[in-house]
Amino acid sequence: MSRTRTERLVNLVICLLSTRRFLTAAQIAATVPGYEHDPDDVRDHEAFQRKFERDKAELRELGVPLETGTASVFDTEPGYRIAHREYALPDIPLEPDEAAAVGIAARLWQHAGLAAAASSGLAKLRAAGVDVDPQATLGLEPMVTVDPAFAPLTAAARDRREVSFDYRTPDGDAPATRRLQPWGVVCWRGRWYVVGHDLDRRATRCFRLSRVVGAVRVTGRPGAYTPPEVDLISHVARWSGPVERTGRATVLVAPGRAAGLRRWAVGSTTGPDGDRLVLPYADPESLAGQLVGYGPDVRVLGPPEVRKAVVQRLKEIAARHDEVAVSGGVR
Repeated sequence: MSRTRTERLVNLVICLLSTRRFLTAAQIAATVPGYEHDPDDVRDHEAFQRKFERDKAELRELGVPLETGTASVFDTEPGYRIAHREYALPDIPLEPDEAAAVGIAARLWQHAGLAAAASSGLAKLRAAGVDVDPQATLGLEPMVTVDPAFAPLTAAARDRREVSFDYRTPDGDAPATRRLQPWGVVCWRGRWYVVGHDLDRRATRCFRLSRVVGAVRVTGRPGAYTPPEVDLISHVARWSGPVERTGRATVLVAPGRAAGLRRWAVGSTTGPDGDRLVLPYADPESLAGQLVGYGPDVRVLGPPEVRKAVVQRLKEIAARHDEVAVSGGVR
């Protein structure tokens, strides 16, 4: 899924969560960034309808309870909304991969452009006379960041440009340079992967973005190759295999916060300083990437390997912010 489409889907979710009435396709088109078109232009309007139909199907596949109906018996055009009673319940039994898919919205909401677009969309709803519920989207908890390799790899896949990057494997002592023709970036079981043709190994390979070390280097010209028609998610699923979460981590969570972690926990106790949750995990690096997104609301108590991974993630985030400040002339 492209970044642009992901942002549009998140804004669609925010729009439909922010009102309890059914919104028509025309109202959604006028509100959600990415659906702008001329309704009087037949071809332009047909393109919008195809895009909207694909997005509705995508949301339903992700488990978002999208309803169709009308606000009154006098309405002739159907409208859409998200069923709050099904979407907001804390005990919805989601499988790990389903929860990870729905969680894409939370991980990307931190993006400044997306936040601005969401605010603009809600303002348009209010201006159109639609009652907006300001509490409706509180369940979406923004994460601190996505993997640094996300933006350059998605851009390279879009432009069909070859890249190189240093990649660290779990059993390797040092990162090795990989050269890739990226076909796309996808999320699988809460982790981001790039799939493409490995130029050195002359075979299809996928790489976890969290294991990319340093900057992604664009080395090829635009349009240098044509990716095959393949199901990227299925390829990553076959490559990664089943995830066995045999580890157990204990975290301290502020009262009333981190709803996502609470649904995932296999044990919980309440104390004077917060709630202690026991979380199953497969590897500390992946768990750390999720925990840092909750900021000061979550503190890792153990084991040491998870604490170390979280500290390393925070150091990387701080270093990237320092780089941005220096490049922008702020010292």
